[in-house]
Amino acid sequence: MSLSKSVIGKSIDRVDGHLKVTGKATYAAEFQVKGVAHAVMVMSTIAKGRIQSIDISAAEQSPGVVAVITHRNAIKLQSQQQKERALVDPQTGKAFSPLQDEVILYNGQPIGVVVAETFEQATHAASLVKAQYRNDGGVTSLEDAMKHAFPPHLDESQGSGGKKIDYQRGDAKKAIENAAAVVSHEYSIPTEHHNPMELHATLAEWDGDQLTLHDKTQWVDNVSEQVALAFGVKTENVRTISPFVGGAFGSALRVWPHVLLSAMAAKITKRPVKLVCTRAQMYGIPGYRPHSSQTVTLAADQHGKLLAIDHEGIGETSVYEEYTENLLNTTRFIYACDNVATRYRLAAWNVNTPGSMRAPGEASGMFAIESALDELAAKLKIDPLEIRLINHAEKDPEKDLPWSSKSLKECYQQGAERFGWSKRKPEPGSMRQGNTLIGYGMGTATWGTIRKPSKVWVQLVDDGTATLRTAASDIGPGTYTAMSQIAADTLGLPVDKIRFELGDSKMPMSPVQGGSMTVASVGSGVYEACMALREKLMELIADDAQSPLQKAKSSEVSATDSALTLTADPKRSDRYVEILKRHGKQTIEVTNLSKPSEETMKKYSMHAFGAHFVEVHIDADLPMVRVKRVISAFAAGRIINPKTANSQAIGGVVNGIGMALLEETIRDHRNARVVNANMADYMVPINADVPPIEAFFVEEYDKHATPIGVKGLAELSLVGIAPAIANAVYHATGKRVRNLPITIDKLL
Repeated sequence: MSLSKSVIGKSIDRVDGHLKVTGKATYAAEFQVKGVAHAVMVMSTIAKGRIQSIDISAAEQSPGVVAVITHRNAIKLQSQQQKERALVDPQTGKAFSPLQDEVILYNGQPIGVVVAETFEQATHAASLVKAQYRNDGGVTSLEDAMKHAFPPHLDESQGSGGKKIDYQRGDAKKAIENAAAVVSHEYSIPTEHHNPMELHATLAEWDGDQLTLHDKTQWVDNVSEQVALAFGVKTENVRTISPFVGGAFGSALRVWPHVLLSAMAAKITKRPVKLVCTRAQMYGIPGYRPHSSQTVTLAADQHGKLLAIDHEGIGETSVYEEYTENLLNTTRFIYACDNVATRYRLAAWNVNTPGSMRAPGEASGMFAIESALDELAAKLKIDPLEIRLINHAEKDPEKDLPWSSKSLKECYQQGAERFGWSKRKPEPGSMRQGNTLIGYGMGTATWGTIRKPSKVWVQLVDDGTATLRTAASDIGPGTYTAMSQIAADTLGLPVDKIRFELGDSKMPMSPVQGGSMTVASVGSGVYEACMALREKLMELIADDAQSPLQKAKSSEVSATDSALTLTADPKRSDRYVEILKRHGKQTIEVTNLSKPSEETMKKYSMHAFGAHFVEVHIDADLPMVRVKRVISAFAAGRIINPKTANSQAIGGVVNGIGMALLEETIRDHRNARVVNANMADYMVPINADVPPIEAFFVEEYDKHATPIGVKGLAELSLVGIAPAIANAVYHATGKRVRNLPITIDKLL
């Protein structure tokens, strides 16, 4: 059996679009529960030390206050080290549990929670809580932390992202010594925060030992499991509901302290409690993209063929957990090179633990590699596109495996043609209009294809509709719509006859919505569940004398027009409603577990690829960088919905513009406090910063990666855009900026 092509690949509108534009989509903080109280957190103002005293008397006497919770009267939470760590958690260290003692580990750590009848009353009362500290100073400068960088304390088999911490093939040092051309430079990316539109929020309600959480999360199953563990109840007693998420970008992968605090406050006060983080608290509660400092050395022959790559990187982490990411992993396979060495280290200081932020590791690592490769091209006077083609990897040089599919050359070719790359003059500063300097730059994108087990329940009803359920998330990419399209095609039903439900831990298990794995994982699960339902229908009619398909084999039948149809003879068709009616059934349902093939995963290296082409304009006197246009080509397997995929790709490019030109979290070196923890001082791209962006998809169907031919797009679209902009800036000005963001002062 194969998928029908009637719906997949069409740019249909979001099935949940009407709910969102009319305000009927309910987000975590918008759920209404009778008798709800409101909680506001009190945060520490030092980086390291102990609470010597905490005065809550004024807060307790403030109007409307229900409770004031500190480490003195908080519920003791069970250790999260009693089980295997969650996929999204650091594998070394101890997860932070709020209000368990008087110890301060970072500035902005929750030290109390005030619960009141209204949010305003809780906010006022929280301001009345006064703490006295023993200030132990701590490590409050990232520069100081980096002086004492160390290898992650992981098993060599574990490493960062499941790979070895340090890696080597060939002899990079020797190859560098004998190379015709060598470039070696340091590149850095500052700490960046997510800043989604929806603030993190949790609404908690206990009923005996049963807990219901309305939470902003990318993984409802993990929230239920972690919260249950913390409070010593069974996982099935904690129900987490999250049907809509207003942007997350990785910020909602983990169970952060506010989730535990809302549940704690609800248990203590014996009433529902809603806790919404303030915008400033969003810089100390969820994680963030860690600062990274990287040194890249590239060596090549006179024709531009890479002879060696040496790449070392340092990433920041907290003092209580070791957050690692795939900072250097892409270096090992992105280009064909016989001699490659990578070394990864961590710098711990008194901050909260970083977390995954769109394309964690790869976006940062590829900034360094793609910038360095352009510097090598300039030194050898080779076109940047040409040097990438020279070093194109026809197979995975790290794993020594064939690609499951790879259309990167097509991305280069088609992207360059649409962009007009051939018009690029090679000399920096040689292209201008009057006083405006013009620069062309490019960058390569890649992201690993990830598929995890997913369970889906599907039910066909005698009115010709189908409902599907799985505990997935939809943080904005259009999960509701893509899954509805896959189900509609597989069952041969109109999309408006499909009801897809998600975001509830009581539904069948689903993996985290992160790592661009949802369509590959849940989409495959939807397809296989619908195929299992078709098989169940075939079993019903196998000996049904009234069925035109009696004795037909499953492989001979397609699903079209709300019916099963003999592919070779479309006149022989049996409608779903008739099948159910003849067998006296109102519904028929299936729950199916979909898993990737371990055998196939060992045979192929699976990645999505892409290429960005960027034009920048820079005033020669006041060198403010303006991105004027972007052309991005992606080979991400089969595209379920080009309209939502295009929107997702554009979002990634905009994210990359912010990374290249604007975003930077700034801390006070005296106490590690974030000083720009607001939307006025933390810069993100606005409409005036976003040029025309053309994102398109190279046709590709990866039959090895997933049964529906898809890969992943969300992270892919961000990787490579920041170096493309930096490369364009160099082409326009002749000045190489290696420390993001690229601001006016760095070009003067």
